[in-house]
Amino acid sequence: MTGKIKTLTEKGFGFISREGETKDLFFHSKELVGVMFDELHVGDTVTFEVIDTEKGPAATKVSRA
Repeated sequence: MTGKIKTLTEKGFGFISREGETKDLFFHSKELVGVMFDELHVGDTVTFEVIDTEKGPAATKVSRA
């Protein structure tokens, strides 16, 4: 799947907006592949997979598109 970085925090996590979806997708810096957290910027296009967690859906295997 693809989406855009919507929010980044100083705590090492952020949210991805997905076209056609109303709810943003959470991701943690430990789920990044091939990119460092501090290299990401709001608006960057990323690819990812969606997994179900105790707190709801989240992104895994997040990389810059």
